[in-house]
Amino acid sequence: MTTKSKPVNEPGKVETIDQVVIRFAGDSGDGMQLTGDRFTDESALSGNDLSTLPNFPAEIRAPAGSLAGVSAFQIHISDHEILTPGDAPNVLVAMNPAALKANVNDLPAAGTLVINVDSFDERALAKAGYETDPLKDGSLSAFRVYEIPMTSLTLEACRPTGAKPRDAERSKNFFALGLLSWLYHRPIIDTERWIVRRYNRVPIVAEANALAFRAGYNFGETAEIFESSYDIAPAEHLPGTYTNVTGNVALAWGLLAASHLAKLPLFLGSYPITPASDILHELSKHKNFGVRTLQAEDEIAGAAAAHRRHSAGRTVDRASHQDRAVGSPARNVRAPRRGSCPHRGREDTLALLLCRDRSSPHRPQVPDTGLPAFRRLSRQWVRAMAPSRCRVAAGY
Repeated sequence: MTTKSKPVNEPGKVETIDQVVIRFAGDSGDGMQLTGDRFTDESALSGNDLSTLPNFPAEIRAPAGSLAGVSAFQIHISDHEILTPGDAPNVLVAMNPAALKANVNDLPAAGTLVINVDSFDERALAKAGYETDPLKDGSLSAFRVYEIPMTSLTLEACRPTGAKPRDAERSKNFFALGLLSWLYHRPIIDTERWIVRRYNRVPIVAEANALAFRAGYNFGETAEIFESSYDIAPAEHLPGTYTNVTGNVALAWGLLAASHLAKLPLFLGSYPITPASDILHELSKHKNFGVRTLQAEDEIAGAAAAHRRHSAGRTVDRASHQDRAVGSPARNVRAPRRGSCPHRGREDTLALLLCRDRSSPHRPQVPDTGLPAFRRLSRQWVRAMAPSRCRVAAGY
C-alpha cells in the first residue's frame, strides 16, 4: 500500500466542509450503483441535502475492464440546499484502470483519487488503452492519489467466511463503501443491518459483504494515510417526513397516480433491464391498487402484451412500457389518453408508451459524443400497434 498524498501530520484530524461531490466508478459488475445507493442513504440519514447521478454503461455486456463497460455513480452532499449532482467530482473512487481513464479528466486539479491498486496489472492497463502505468508515469501528479489494495484487503477480510476467492472479491465495493463512510463520517449501523436484510437468503454472502464493509471502515480509521477525515453538518430542512426517491420510483408513483385519477386499472408489460428494472419492481409491489405486471422475455413481447391487453374481448386496461435500451435517461414519453376509441368499438384506457432504442455500433451516433443515437419508434410500428385515437394523441 502506498500513497502519493502529502504526509499525515495530525492523525485523527477532522476537517469541516460544507459540501463534496463523490463519484464511484468501476466495471459494470463492480456494484458501483449499489455502492452509490447505500452512500446516498447514509447521507440522507446524516441529514445532508443531496442529489445523485447514476451513469450506466452505454453497451450491453461490454467486455469486463473495457472503457465501454464503466459504470459510475455521482453524489453531491452538502449542509445547505443544492439542486444538482455537481458539475465535476471532488473525489473519484476508481476500481480499475478503465474507470480511471473514463473519469479522470472530469476531476479538477488537487482533487482526490482513491484507487484500487490491485486492479492495475498489465492486462487491465492494456484493456483500458494505457501504454504506461498512470500510477508510475507521473500523469496523476496534479491530484492527491491514495493507492489502496482493496481487492487483497477484501479477500483477507472475507477469509473466515470460507467463500471462494472469486466470490469474496465481489465484496470489494463494500470495502470502498466502508472506507468512504469513515472518510466522510457516515453512519454505518443502518448499512450493516441492510446487508443482513438484503442477503439473508445467502448467509455466506451477507457475512462476506458485512466483513468487507467493516474492513474498509476500519482501514480508514487505522491506516493513517489520509490527511484528515471530513464532517459535513446536516442541512436545515423544514419539519416533516422525507423520502429518498429515484427517478424510476417517481415514474412508477406517477403511473399509479395517473391510474387512480383516471379510475382505470394499470397494466405494465416490461422486459427487465438496467436501468428500468426498478419501474417493474416498484409497480409489482402495488397490486392492492389494481396494478398488473408482466415480466416479458424481450422488449417486443412486453409491447405486444400491452397491446393485446388493450385488444382483449372486453373493456380493457392498459399501460404499456417498452424499454429498449440502457445507458441514458433519454426516452420518448407519450402522454396518457383516455376516452372512447373506434378500435373495435372498445374503450381506450390508460395508454402510456415509454420507448428508447439502442443503436448498434453500425448505426448512427450522436455527433461529437460517440454515444449511440436514440430513435423514436417508427411511424409504421405505432400505426400497426396503437389504435387510431392513441395515434392522434401521440401526434402520429
